[in-house]
Amino acid sequence: MRRRPLIRLAAVSVLFTAAACGSSDKGGASDPGAPSGGVRTVKVGLIPIVDVAPLYLGQKQGFFEKRGLKLEFTTAQGGAAIVPGVASGQFQFGFSNVTSLMVAVSNGVPVRAVANGIASTGVEGKDFSALMVKKDSAIKSPKELEGKKVAINTLKNINETAVRASVRKAGGDPDKIEFVELGFEQMPAALDSGDIDAAQVVEPTQATIKNRGGRVIASPLVDVAPKLTVAMYFTSTQYAKQNPEVVKRFQEATAESLAYADAHPDEARRIVTTYTKIPADVLAQVTLPRWPAEANRSSIVDLMKLGYDDGLFKSSPDMNKLLP
Repeated sequence: MRRRPLIRLAAVSVLFTAAACGSSDKGGASDPGAPSGGVRTVKVGLIPIVDVAPLYLGQKQGFFEKRGLKLEFTTAQGGAAIVPGVASGQFQFGFSNVTSLMVAVSNGVPVRAVANGIASTGVEGKDFSALMVKKDSAIKSPKELEGKKVAINTLKNINETAVRASVRKAGGDPDKIEFVELGFEQMPAALDSGDIDAAQVVEPTQATIKNRGGRVIASPLVDVAPKLTVAMYFTSTQYAKQNPEVVKRFQEATAESLAYADAHPDEARRIVTTYTKIPADVLAQVTLPRWPAEANRSSIVDLMKLGYDDGLFKSSPDMNKLLP
């Protein structure tokens, strides 16, 4: 794929600015989360994976309630599906991988990150995300995926970019891979049946596949950058403008929730059973991500460069507009 000049990565997205000013976001004073009895209900779009455990923990611990917020969760397959819901006002907040947010901003979608989400552990072979094959697969290296089917949860997004990075690092050609879009929960069965040759997964799917004897052949998120900031919580620019106090309270409660989850890993594991179907024996094998308070900006730039090379962005996302 033709490499675009990296100097354009620093460009300000005029399209983003124009769209932000003319957003039709519906998350204003008339949204269903208006204060009632001193508590405001806000809808949050999430993915049913380990990554979002802090928000469930924070809700349980009362971190949001003490700030006058009640979270109403709705789940989706990936961040790419949550972005339009937040931009349209269907959700007041959402959880998305950073690449989905950068793609959105480059396309003029008026969204911005408001709180950190998760980070890679930075340890090869011991990350919460992995490129995996089934037990009896002959594939030992990402290079051997040329001509093979690899499952990712959404096409043209962070997991595709990360897998491409691992394949290049191993000396292979990622353009020779057939990427297949599949929900994380469907990947273990697809591997077992031979419908796919490998899967780029996150927890708890990684633990499920390991429990069936599956093997890790690469840690793509680690290959992108050390301690990569993978995902963040975000809102629409108009909702942030119209409801600054709500956003501030959400940020504070989320920060407290991240710190609590990081300090109480056993509780983080247990809360996962309340919103996924992971059995207890598999839960013990789950590798938790890192939940730092702040985003690693340099790692996001690395991810942006890869996404740009892979043709994911129509124009350069403005990091100062996107990140808090």
